[in-house]
Amino acid sequence: MHPIGPSAVPSPWRQRALVPVLVSLCMLVAVISSLGAPLIPTIAAVDHVSVSDAQWSLTVTMLVGAVATPTMGRLGDGPHRKKVILTGLGVVMAGSLLAALPLGFACLIVGRAMQGVGMGLVPLAIATARDSVPPQRARAALSTLSLTTAAGVGIGYPLTGLLAETLGMYAGFWFAVIATALAFAAAALVLPRTPPRPAHPMDVPGALLLAFGMGGLLFALTQGESWGWGSPRLLVLGAVSVLVLLGWVLHGLRTAHPLVDLRLIRDRTVFAAHLTTMMGGVGMYLLISLMTRYVQTPPGAGYGLGASVVVTGLILVPFSVGSLAAGRVVRILVRTQPPVRLLPVSCLLSLAALLTFVFAHGRLWEIFVTMALAGLGVGMNFAVTPGLVVASVPAHETGSAMSFNQVVKYIGYSAGSALSAMILQAATSSGQELPPESGYRTAGLTGCAVWAATALVGYVLIRTGMRGGSLRMPDTRPATAGAGADSEGLVPGAGAQR
Repeated sequence: MHPIGPSAVPSPWRQRALVPVLVSLCMLVAVISSLGAPLIPTIAAVDHVSVSDAQWSLTVTMLVGAVATPTMGRLGDGPHRKKVILTGLGVVMAGSLLAALPLGFACLIVGRAMQGVGMGLVPLAIATARDSVPPQRARAALSTLSLTTAAGVGIGYPLTGLLAETLGMYAGFWFAVIATALAFAAAALVLPRTPPRPAHPMDVPGALLLAFGMGGLLFALTQGESWGWGSPRLLVLGAVSVLVLLGWVLHGLRTAHPLVDLRLIRDRTVFAAHLTTMMGGVGMYLLISLMTRYVQTPPGAGYGLGASVVVTGLILVPFSVGSLAAGRVVRILVRTQPPVRLLPVSCLLSLAALLTFVFAHGRLWEIFVTMALAGLGVGMNFAVTPGLVVASVPAHETGSAMSFNQVVKYIGYSAGSALSAMILQAATSSGQELPPESGYRTAGLTGCAVWAATALVGYVLIRTGMRGGSLRMPDTRPATAGAGADSEGLVPGAGAQR
């Protein structure tokens, strides 16, 4: 077991401020990661590049985040977690400053890449909460931290649109500079020292294999629309990337201290959590991509609402509200239900959101209802999965395990965005700029099929796991001496099982 030692327990005022500071870090990451999306047409016009090139202002952040997240998670599992967090914030602040200066498109892309390092802060924040938040508050803290990654996107989009329309394209990046500087100061004051744990050597070969494999795969997904989904170079790149990732898996299984301990995924709880997290990312960005494109389509196309950038950003506010509301719903439901049973429920809510979009999307209020329902589904998923993963892995593997959870989430984000673009492109007739409305319906029904399959797989995993006794449910009661709970109050006997 890994009890909370004196070095991990902050002073009373720091303890009160710890969760708000950790939440602000995760919210900052989510907002900054979404800054590029609404600005893509503006970046293309200001820097005189094509829209597909301007898309890299969003893509490069996600690519760097997918690679940096497991590396920072492994570094944060050692004795230097606070230093890793502060270093990550420093890189994000420098990247924000570079992106905020009118130095040209290349500097903007480099700055956005540096901002992507901030995505690795989320699992480190979750690991810090596990070590330092009192047991009776740990589960609520973990759920809130995970929810901010969804809720922050709904804040970042309208914020970016408003700043861009009132103060210019670079205003959002200046906001990121100021916000990151404040977060750095708060983290330096409040974050506790990491509990004493042995430092393992960094798995450099594993990090390189993951970087090349993940980077190549995500690059292929983002370039599919411009290269063509059947182009030879895309297929070769995808195949090579998959082979590299298979090599990473084999390397990790043979290494004593891998970047991500893939053996932990054999636990059905962890596997179900990772699967639904990835599909949550797919469904989230599939719907967001469809919605933002649909509402900006001029009515002259026979559909669409012709909305401005600001209004387009505002349609994500109900998504954020629904995500935050899901956290409260989960805290009520886990009093009577094992949290793992909520995973299929979250999938069904997301399925209902896509069905709503398929059959009712002609008015703005219908869009708001769809996004609120999607926020509930994705929010419930993101609220439940951190506790399930944390409760099922050893304390010293928390950062690494949650980093992998974030990686599969980012894969889902990229895949959802690419899937929506692929379907709409396939539906667009030669010589036409806009797809027919039936293309959106096809994309929505495809998302419904994905969610239905995920709900079914999650249900089967839960039933077989509970029948076999392998699924360990987080204890909903506060830990008490002699009660058999581990030091985090999350799952009875978890510390003794490994």
